[in-house]
Amino acid sequence: MSETTRVVSAKPSTDDMTDPALRPRTLAEVIGQGRLKENLSILIGAARERGDPLDHVMFYGPPGLGKTTLAHVLAREMGVNIRITSWPAIERAGDLAAILTNLKASDVLFIDEIHRLGRAVEEVLYPAMEDFALDIVLGKGPSAHTLRLRLQRFTVVGATTRLALVSAPLRARFGAVYRLDYYDLPALVEISRRGAERLAVPIDEGGVHEIARRSRGTPRVALRLLKRVRDYAQVRADGVVTEAVAARALEILNVDGLGLDDIDRRVLQTIIEKYSGGPVGLATIAASISEEPETIMDVYEPYLLQLGFLDRTPQGRVATRRAYEHLSIPYPEEGQAKLL
Repeated sequence: MSETTRVVSAKPSTDDMTDPALRPRTLAEVIGQGRLKENLSILIGAARERGDPLDHVMFYGPPGLGKTTLAHVLAREMGVNIRITSWPAIERAGDLAAILTNLKASDVLFIDEIHRLGRAVEEVLYPAMEDFALDIVLGKGPSAHTLRLRLQRFTVVGATTRLALVSAPLRARFGAVYRLDYYDLPALVEISRRGAERLAVPIDEGGVHEIARRSRGTPRVALRLLKRVRDYAQVRADGVVTEAVAARALEILNVDGLGLDDIDRRVLQTIIEKYSGGPVGLATIAASISEEPETIMDVYEPYLLQLGFLDRTPQGRVATRRAYEHLSIPYPEEGQAKLL
């Protein structure tokens, strides 16, 4: 079995409880995303009452907001197994066929980065999602014929950071499509506090808030920063994470008060200092800082847009006045901007 394809039981285990990702196990444990939780609760409740598998679900939004976590939660709430895979493990139609024929009734198949699936794989997935059938072509040429295999009724949960790249036919086969938004500060505070409890990290309220406000609205980032602050407190302080300890640890990590790291600042500085604030193309920015365009678009740009530090225009990216102010760079007046 591929390293990127694995089966996870919905039943709790000792290993799951010490999962370093610190994922919630049930819908009630999920913090934030109130409207989404309400919709999922209705979806799960209705499926349980009918005794049916869940309808196919797609989650989209920036990375780190909990798409994989919610797939696990859906499986546990339904009391079924979840099989986890992503596009590198199913590059060929035969790879997907092997996975589908091994699914049990009501199982959840989680496909990460579903927008990257190839056309041949999608063609196999369409009848599997709609009719729970797998069409196999036997032979070649005029003697070729199609054999249809019946599959167990199952649920596909897809995750993507680029909904626009999911083909229309594939998107239409999902009965529920939900967007995950960035988390607000109270939710991140609660996530950081619960993470500290599960990791047995001594922390005060000031430390919790300092980590939460620098977490870019993203639970994954909050938990990652919590672990690094814990390390700093253990080595350089008395082991207790206070506001001052957290601030110093995050300063060493080059994470500023809004959660911007070195790459975020380099993106903004490149636009402002090398290209007079823009507009400038994404590929040009990426080449200037030696990063991949996809990494900037998927990982860094969404948060900068959320903060209002960047604008997307038909001509390219433009740094806003707020970006200048955050970097303490004088914002050019209209006349000066035309001369630059």
